[in-house]
Amino acid sequence: MHEKKITNKEVSRRNFLDRRSFIKSAAGIGMAAGMSGAGVTTWAEQPLQKRKKAVLKLSCQEWLVPGKTTLERAAKLDKWGALGLELKGDELPKRVKEVKEAIKGTNLKVSAICGGYSGVLISQQRSEREKAVKGIKDILTATGELGSTGLIIVPAFNEGFLPSSHSMSSNYPNLNNKQGRKVLVDLLAELGEYAVKCGTRVMMEPLNRKEAFFLRLLADAAAICRDVNHPGAAMMGDFYHMNIEETSDMGAFLSAGGYMHHVHLASAARNLPGQDERSFVDGFRGLKMIGYQDYCSMECGIKGNPDVEIPKSFRFLEKQWEQATVHFVE
Repeated sequence: MHEKKITNKEVSRRNFLDRRSFIKSAAGIGMAAGMSGAGVTTWAEQPLQKRKKAVLKLSCQEWLVPGKTTLERAAKLDKWGALGLELKGDELPKRVKEVKEAIKGTNLKVSAICGGYSGVLISQQRSEREKAVKGIKDILTATGELGSTGLIIVPAFNEGFLPSSHSMSSNYPNLNNKQGRKVLVDLLAELGEYAVKCGTRVMMEPLNRKEAFFLRLLADAAAICRDVNHPGAAMMGDFYHMNIEETSDMGAFLSAGGYMHHVHLASAARNLPGQDERSFVDGFRGLKMIGYQDYCSMECGIKGNPDVEIPKSFRFLEKQWEQATVHFVE
């Protein structure tokens, strides 16, 4: 059979068409990975006119804001233009009424609840795993009452590493990665079911290798969510940890897709965004591409006067969001 010779010009034309189809299907940016199941549809599966426009809803952890009471801190955040207030899980069931009163009449809602339970989900010791499950369920009840996005959980910190909440650590060794993943998938199905009954969700947080080697990449967390296949089992991302572990902020958020329900903000040195060279544009572009609807919350240190620096950082982030332009291909 005689084969027609293809010119360089024809090869270029075909490559261009293939690349355009490649981009249009979003296969090239990993959107299909980790997003099937549990009612989660891929960005590529959604008609352009039906894709939700991403929103920037700024939030801040309560303890970063100066003030003697939750009411005082909430009033400051509201004045500065925040839409969310992130709380600790410690003693949360006792604070529900107080928090509701503090945010009443403001534009604030409770964005997320950060840890606060005892035990370790993938500990070799069954009693430690059971302790973690019970503690998480206790906090989930209050999380739902407050209308929060979800409860942030860490499957396990590195042995010997003490997190700020020492209760989320253990003297017992953790399961290895293979065993730990299997146990975690089973426990997340149980916790996800309980979370949905409370009107909220649990959200895994990947950390950097110095803090938690078990779960470091957003894509890995998304794969676990896919295997759990439950709307109550979700994940979040933290710009500080991502700066250490991920090769691309945008790529990381794209790999997380519809499982992404909370974001932590911090500079490269773990200070307020805008207090060093760390850019958020690439990551914000990824959040826009997945139609992100939840909160971006500050979890960081502060150089200078918080009353001056926090609102200044909010304005910086708003500008970064504007710069994160996205052009969709029909």
